[in-house]
Amino acid sequence: MGNGALALVVGPSGAGKDTLIGAAKAALADDPHFSFPRRVVTRTAMVELEDHDSVDVNEFGRQKLRGAYALDWEAHGLCYGVPAAIDAAMVAGRIVVVNTSRKVIERAIEKYPNCHVLLVTARPEVRAKRLAGRGRESAEDIAARLQREGAPVPDGIVPVVIDNSAGLEDGVAAFVGALRAIAD
Repeated sequence: MGNGALALVVGPSGAGKDTLIGAAKAALADDPHFSFPRRVVTRTAMVELEDHDSVDVNEFGRQKLRGAYALDWEAHGLCYGVPAAIDAAMVAGRIVVVNTSRKVIERAIEKYPNCHVLLVTARPEVRAKRLAGRGRESAEDIAARLQREGAPVPDGIVPVVIDNSAGLEDGVAAFVGALRAIAD
């Protein structure tokens, strides 16, 4: 797809993927090399925590049938989609940064050979605190979520690992640095 690339941001819940993406979007706002499309999710967005468009499951299905998504997947009882408009951004030479699931890495690489994986991690106690702060799950649900590691990164894929356990400034610096390295 032109000279562009796809940066897949993956990692466990509570690692801070949306926070890092939002901060990178602000830090790189004046750089035309980067694009940060909003994904579509079948859950109402909590504006202060997430940046996505919300639709119900029936509308998601209709949009999927119309080819609205470049990538889509299901996780935690929800449907997620990355807009098909990313193709035009990559043809234009942009680095497209999307929050995705490890479940779609192989499919994404097949479709977009210039694909990079950024794995955002954080220590379990940090993730637990962040998940509790969202107020969406009970303490038991959070404990269960922390026990699940999720799908592994596929064999042969070497992600850039961003440890987001420390302060926000450190995580943002590492994340923006990784994105700039893709652009170079």
